[in-house]
Amino acid sequence: MNPTGFSLFRKDKKKESDENLGDLATSLSEETRKKAAAAKVYIENMYKNQYQNIQERSNRRNALEAELAKDGLTEEERQRILSEYAKRESDFTRLQRQRMTADDFEPLTIIGRGAFGEVRIVREKATGKIMAMKKLRKSEMLRRGQVEHVKAERNVLAEVHSPYVVKLFFSFQDEELLYLVMEYLPGGDMMTVLMRKDILSEEETRFYIAETILGIEAIHLHSYIHRDIKPDNLLLDREGHVKLSDFGLCKPVDVSSLPTLAEGEEYTDASSLPSQSQRSQQEQQSNWQKNRRQLAFSTVGTPDYIAPEVLLKKGYGMECDWWSVGAIMFEMLIGYPPFYSDDPLTTCRKIVNWKFFLKFPEEIAVSPAAKDLIQRLMCDVDDRLGTNGVHEIKGHPFFAGINWENLVNTPAPARPQVEHELDTQNFEQFEEDPNAHSATAGSGGAGSRKWIANKTDPNFIGYTYKNWEAVQPSTEGLTSDSSGVVQLKKKGTSRPSLAALQNNLQSLDIQAGSGSSRT
Repeated sequence: MNPTGFSLFRKDKKKESDENLGDLATSLSEETRKKAAAAKVYIENMYKNQYQNIQERSNRRNALEAELAKDGLTEEERQRILSEYAKRESDFTRLQRQRMTADDFEPLTIIGRGAFGEVRIVREKATGKIMAMKKLRKSEMLRRGQVEHVKAERNVLAEVHSPYVVKLFFSFQDEELLYLVMEYLPGGDMMTVLMRKDILSEEETRFYIAETILGIEAIHLHSYIHRDIKPDNLLLDREGHVKLSDFGLCKPVDVSSLPTLAEGEEYTDASSLPSQSQRSQQEQQSNWQKNRRQLAFSTVGTPDYIAPEVLLKKGYGMECDWWSVGAIMFEMLIGYPPFYSDDPLTTCRKIVNWKFFLKFPEEIAVSPAAKDLIQRLMCDVDDRLGTNGVHEIKGHPFFAGINWENLVNTPAPARPQVEHELDTQNFEQFEEDPNAHSATAGSGGAGSRKWIANKTDPNFIGYTYKNWEAVQPSTEGLTSDSSGVVQLKKKGTSRPSLAALQNNLQSLDIQAGSGSSRT
């Protein structure tokens, strides 16, 4: 064959090959395309996580080296701590390779049940540590269009490390459920506190609102908008400090399900406004308390804390969370939220027309500074404190004397009553559902919903997460701060004091000088 003929032959074969590839591409089934797309996402996520793990490991090592350099330790102590660190890194690497399932945890008491699943206390079998496990049904997430919401919740908990945000230890999945395993905060939520105390003092309000602001600030720094700030999502630890969460104890308000409030709903004629409540402050508070829990767990949720721009669906930014802070502060001081109505739609209309309905009852004395802060948080976006940065809120006179840098170490106004590590008295009590329990108990590696690699749901690829702090140091040398940075534990005295010994004896009900002995 001459060169010209060979060249034409090659061109014909290439054309034929291209046509065959084109036919193959068009003949691929939709199912094959989905599998290819899922495989692509899975591989990209795997390499992204590997790179991120290397970076985080390097950062932890550098932080520890910096701590060792300034602590003045002997070489022997330094080597012991480095050895402990290396073992902990090895344990963490082993943990990352393990496939986690619900069978790794012993299910205990239910502390929340909502539209998508439940939250219960669990005990990690390997360590005995008490945690809170949130379980969400994938089918409900998909059916209600909440996939992005639940992925965002996992992402913010994994990315934000702050003493004012609940700590996530693990997230994983099986064929039917998504799991978030978090620290258990036995102090309950702010809704329970308000229901028990009716109203709070300004001193208490100042502390709780300040910690709430720091939690929101931590989320905003990672470019997240919470949009559902309410007392139900403010959890209290054993010491009474606030941690921001979205535990799913109550259904978040689905703004898309609410009626669209057009610009025309912002009335200028007072005669066409929804009627003002004729109840006294005590009657309004009593009615709110009676309906509060029912509203929180309803299929609609409570819109009382949502900013007007969210309801109007105009588009909104991080400043919508500061409106919610103002609404919570109002409730803390007055006893009910500012736009409360028996009907959620009327509440929405009142929020949109806040200029007519934001009123302080005469029966309750509120300081000028507190009233001014609420009014400057619950106003138009352009005038709202926090729109240009959280420093605008922190600098308000109401927060005079607040040590923003060390608030987490400041004693809380009240310490929740917690008798033991499994105490749930600060949460709503839920009965076990026999049908739900049989469907969820024992799930995991050996259960009916065993995780199968080739059946990974493409909607939830990359959901798995494991926190460095889940690996406990085996010696007293190391600890971690709220950001997960490795630190040295402060040295204590090698011998206990006499007072400490006496306290220990008293805790064991042993009387000094009683002459009793162990046999």
